[in-house]
Amino acid sequence: MDMGQNKFAKIFSICAFIAFATVSCWATAESLHLLLPALPLALSWIITIGFFVIASLGSKMIVDSLNQNIYLEKRSLHLVGGTILLLVFWLICSMPTNTHTFFYRNCITDVTLDDLKNTEGYLNDIRDNTFAEEKFRLQCADLEGKVNAKLEDLRLEIEGPDHGDGPKAQAILVEISELLKCAQINKIDGPTATKQQRTQLVNAYRDKILQQLQVREAAIYLQLVDETKVAQAKKDATNDLKKVQSAITGLNEMRNNGVQDDATINTANGILKGAYSTIKNYSDMVVFKSDADKEAYTADNQVTKTTRLLSVIDTWIDFMKGEFAGRGFIFWVIISILVDVAAFVFFDIAFKKSEY
Repeated sequence: MDMGQNKFAKIFSICAFIAFATVSCWATAESLHLLLPALPLALSWIITIGFFVIASLGSKMIVDSLNQNIYLEKRSLHLVGGTILLLVFWLICSMPTNTHTFFYRNCITDVTLDDLKNTEGYLNDIRDNTFAEEKFRLQCADLEGKVNAKLEDLRLEIEGPDHGDGPKAQAILVEISELLKCAQINKIDGPTATKQQRTQLVNAYRDKILQQLQVREAAIYLQLVDETKVAQAKKDATNDLKKVQSAITGLNEMRNNGVQDDATINTANGILKGAYSTIKNYSDMVVFKSDADKEAYTADNQVTKTTRLLSVIDTWIDFMKGEFAGRGFIFWVIISILVDVAAFVFFDIAFKKSEY
């Protein structure tokens, strides 16, 4: 009876080990293939199976070295050797790649959509020339504030106790001319005996200065806007926007249908790469939301967020930087560990040595 039960337990453990090992090896092979697409998938599987068997043997060496009910020579050597094998082939190879595959499959659609939507916003900036318009508005507001302050100084001088358009008033006009980068504003002859006359003189200066202000603002706009460049930028951004918006629609439909199509994601990533290049070419027309975005879109070697997720190394680096907050990365780490530990446990049971 005991022999029959032991045989059943061994067969069950072998089957369970194969089941959990298959899941783990699939995840590792997928991760390797995502990282190295030129590597044949069959070769990825061969490497993965070899690594997992070695990791399983390492776990068994550790368990056997700690089991005092079996005969084992050089226990400490088994413990050290098993620990090294487990660290190298499981902790460094299997667990990180498994986590990567589970996480990638769970969130690649959302990451690609976020990347597309963020890129769409920057393309809109280029198409609408948002940055130049905002910069023009800010420069004009600053200039108008300074000119209005000088106009108030001029009014106080002309309407003040001295009641006249003397050297101090002319000095203020020189300062205004310098602000507006125009020829010196000439003195306006006129009586200043009465308050009404002085007010009329102030208004005459105001009208003349505001005309020069309009001329200066028009010159500022021309300095900020290269019409030839803006026209080409608008054309390039519009073309990319159509592709990006089409990709967003396709991914939303894919997600709503509950499927994950690698071809659709790869197409979207190709569109992103083209859009990243456009944004880099016209980066001076973009208001970046963060330094990280500016670095990503203007880098010499541009890498989209979708492309980074293809790499197990970049994925773990981004996790360490806190890039995946709220996306459940830790959950997939735990799942990966549990899958492998379950396989190791069943491997040890299936090939357990006879006790005294």
